[in-house]
Amino acid sequence: MKIASHDNPVKIGWLAEQGLRLDAAPYLSGAFAARQLLKRLPVDKDPLAELTKGHNGGVFNGPKFSRVYVNDPEIGVPFLGSTDMMEADLTHLPLLSHEVANKFPYLDIQPGMTLISCSGTIGRMSYVRTDMRGIWSSQHVMKVQPNPDRVPSGYLNTFLRSRFGIPMITSQAYGAIIQHIEPHHITSLPVPRFAPEVEQSIHELVEEAARLRVEFQAGLEAATTDLFTRAGLEELLDLRWHEQPRDLGFAQRGITSTTLRALNYQPRAGRILRKLRDADHVLLRDICAGGQLSRGLRFTRVDGAVGPQHSYKLVGQRQAFWMRPEGRWISKAKTSPAVLARDETILIASQGTLGENEVFARPVFATGSWLRHAFSEHFLRIRPGGSEISGAYLFAFFRSEAIFRTLRSMSTGGKQQDIHTGLCGDIAVPVLTATDREHIEQTIRTAYRKRDEADVYEDWALALLEQAVLEHSTTA
Repeated sequence: MKIASHDNPVKIGWLAEQGLRLDAAPYLSGAFAARQLLKRLPVDKDPLAELTKGHNGGVFNGPKFSRVYVNDPEIGVPFLGSTDMMEADLTHLPLLSHEVANKFPYLDIQPGMTLISCSGTIGRMSYVRTDMRGIWSSQHVMKVQPNPDRVPSGYLNTFLRSRFGIPMITSQAYGAIIQHIEPHHITSLPVPRFAPEVEQSIHELVEEAARLRVEFQAGLEAATTDLFTRAGLEELLDLRWHEQPRDLGFAQRGITSTTLRALNYQPRAGRILRKLRDADHVLLRDICAGGQLSRGLRFTRVDGAVGPQHSYKLVGQRQAFWMRPEGRWISKAKTSPAVLARDETILIASQGTLGENEVFARPVFATGSWLRHAFSEHFLRIRPGGSEISGAYLFAFFRSEAIFRTLRSMSTGGKQQDIHTGLCGDIAVPVLTATDREHIEQTIRTAYRKRDEADVYEDWALALLEQAVLEHSTTA
């Protein structure tokens, strides 16, 4: 629970500055402390609206509109929601029809923009990279388009997502159950201006991080394409799942006691499995012999101190797909180390529903800096056990659309689905030559190293900003 500080009580003058708002949030969020600190800085401060340009002055979200989704990429554009913008891999975004998208051309996001979630959970941010050009965004994503003649885009992004910018943005939220902010709530936000070389240094770090994230995304896609192409399975790369006849009125022979559920005999998934078995392959259960092919540890969650010294950051199914997951801190002393993932473990979201935009059956790859995180038991963990097939190679295979559809056909349960590990073990994994496998493995490993490096550059940019603020604070 947040409480006011006795040393810094709410004053009558604050009410006027907050438009006479009588709810507590604007006075307890740290926004006033940030504003007071910025006021004392002996540097120029520009209102946000003077640093932007474009539609509605450069700070805008969009109107409510009826969304018409399509499955054919030739008649649709990728569509980004306020949660999607946090995802590391944007391969699987839904498609908004051209007919609707063309009515709102300004919702096409541009490199250098800062995206801010403005409905629901307020204040989550993302920096638009060059490979995000051509993606449309929803009305729940506020766009801040910097004027390059007034401010470097990377510097503006760093200030907005800093401990100074975020509280001032979130303090403007209004609403009872679902919180909102609108563009006019943040256009007067004071942005401190430092020496051009300082702002440029911060900008270049953010741009370098963005470049690395572009290469991360390209690496993932290249590895999956290489694997299926070299295995002679190119047709599985362009599945056109929804254009195939629906799975109705089919007969199935050879049913066993393993499962009596019709979905597990889905003809479309069956065709994928047969094509995989036609190639040189090894079964997943054989790859994982001595490794792991099961759900994670179920455990009691005991909150711990914030920070990695005494706690693990617990990552759930939704946030595992984000660039920088926001996790709950749980006590190391009260938690088994089995909640961690070994290097190159594939974690598949294995509990959920079958909605098209749900993460159920999507994989993430645990390596590098993510080995410090704890993962909930809702992931199916896949880890090779002494096989020549590595986790990196398997991940390139499991992130494909063909395996996503196959895993979903192996669901069990009622409302909440789970993945049947017995059926999952029968998946045939194509086997390539050692040289081809090594090429794919290295592509995945390089991509994930670049993702970790991008995190470091973004943190470095924040540190430079805080250092600049600190230096000027001490001279004030």
